[in-house]
Amino acid sequence: MLLLLLLQVSVSCLWLGRSEVVTSFESSCPQFFFRETPPNEALEPESPAWICQRYKNQYYFATLYDRNRRIPVYSAYLYQPGPGTRPKTWLVEPQLMGPTYPKTMEREWTLLNYFNVSLEQLSESQAILKDYKNLTGLNRGHLNPSGHQPDSSSRTATFTLTNIVPQDEKLNGGAWNNYEQQTMIRRTQGCNTTYVVVGAVPGNNYIAKGRVNKPSYIWSSACCEVDTNHRKAWGVIAENDKNEVQLLTLGELEDVLTQLYGRDQVSLFDSDCPRE
Repeated sequence: MLLLLLLQVSVSCLWLGRSEVVTSFESSCPQFFFRETPPNEALEPESPAWICQRYKNQYYFATLYDRNRRIPVYSAYLYQPGPGTRPKTWLVEPQLMGPTYPKTMEREWTLLNYFNVSLEQLSESQAILKDYKNLTGLNRGHLNPSGHQPDSSSRTATFTLTNIVPQDEKLNGGAWNNYEQQTMIRRTQGCNTTYVVVGAVPGNNYIAKGRVNKPSYIWSSACCEVDTNHRKAWGVIAENDKNEVQLLTLGELEDVLTQLYGRDQVSLFDSDCPRE
């Protein structure tokens, strides 16, 4: 009994963070959405997973995950850029395998060695590190970038494979990086709180022998509260094979996404966020 207790303690010390597959964002981590209103169902995939991304017992952002294509549909977070180093450890989501697994954002190594999980079992539920090895012309592209987070813990939380997609390397290091690092700084001048939703439109191509979808487009949207009576919003979209980012109004981005998805009208934020 004592040995079992010691083993449990030692394993708990190896846990890097906490993350949880939930039934809805509204009931579990609504704080990452303007007026606690997530995007509407027009973006939902056939087999969705709602993940409240938690690290060191604190939620840092929210991700809607596409289980079939093994990529995030979008990640939602608060824009709070701060100084810090880029993390190196990549994490995965055990609860995508089932609710009996820990509500923890874990390293593959920890799951394989301490939770009796096989790599095949893990790979059935999500992308794994092997899927992103030996990429040609593609990077691991963050939806919620670590550079938009204020401290070490929040930056580390973004390094989960449930928050990345295969992104064109020239786009990721070029025009998209310029948007994340420069345009966002300019656009958020005067903002008290900026809510961001970044997403990926599924494409027809895959990596890792058909396991992980390569998105056709990457997009980002923001709703900024200047004060209690004034808000501003914008969006961008980029084809995932060109080093070019198109700046749009929020309404224009929602219309483009509505056409690309071919379903109901897309709504990314509560109606109080300006569309023009």
